[in-house]
Amino acid sequence: MGTPSFAVPSLERLVEAGHQVVAVYTQPDRPKGRGQKDAMPPVKEAALRLNLPVHQPLKVRQPEVVAEIAAMAPECIIVVGYGQIIPQAILDIPPHGILNVHASLLPKYRGAAPIQWAIANGETKTGVTIMKIDAGLDTGDMLSKWETPIGADEAAPELGTRLATAGADLLIATLAKLDSITPEPQDASQATWAPIIKKEDGHIDWSRSAQDTYYRMRGLTPWPGCYGFLRGQRLHIWRATVTDRVLNPGELRIENRRLFAGCGQGSLELLEVQMEGRKRMDVSAFLNGLNLNAGECLE
Repeated sequence: MGTPSFAVPSLERLVEAGHQVVAVYTQPDRPKGRGQKDAMPPVKEAALRLNLPVHQPLKVRQPEVVAEIAAMAPECIIVVGYGQIIPQAILDIPPHGILNVHASLLPKYRGAAPIQWAIANGETKTGVTIMKIDAGLDTGDMLSKWETPIGADEAAPELGTRLATAGADLLIATLAKLDSITPEPQDASQATWAPIIKKEDGHIDWSRSAQDTYYRMRGLTPWPGCYGFLRGQRLHIWRATVTDRVLNPGELRIENRRLFAGCGQGSLELLEVQMEGRKRMDVSAFLNGLNLNAGECLE
């Protein structure tokens, strides 16, 4: 059971390792892009390529879906970013339980966006946890972990690719010794939360330090990205570096064809930006059309 590209390596590795994948469950096709044409989830594309049967129920908790899964008599169910809560009726089906590939070092960063929030919050390390799903949200017993440093300039897409591959490898290794693993309960007192990313999460709080803002920019790439408002219009900041220039929070300053924005501590040098309704561009091109008033600020 999986939906996004993060889940594809796990499915591929299950097949490569010789496990019999009796069915793949993924979310329904959804409208995508400017034409709003229905697009297949990445897991469906992979399953069809691997000649695996695909199921796309709107709600996996429907009684007929539960009965369908029970009739398959799976020994184990693997869940990687499926996008639906697994009901107890399905949790009770496989004798070896339901295993989840989760992209954090549980109990930290439970929830929907662990990769993004780990970077956005300035964590220096993260990893993957294989856990047994229970009735809670990412609260099940842990079976295995893999840890990695987060690169100083690594953004969410790059880290996600690394964790997807590592998680697939860890999943196969865990399945190979499943009967000999003693599950480890999570310490709930150490739990942190990684909620679904919202568009407004990208709105920069200029009173925060430049370094904290840079963490957030890397974590919220590519969506929603980070932005401020200049003269009432949204200005996306796609690339920037941290500097020690002292400016008021949000204050813009041009120096030698370079553009700086003040933060609560330090400032950002803006490198690539996008004004609302326009294309992304290097700051050098952006400055050609910008007549900046003294003391003008991003909000």
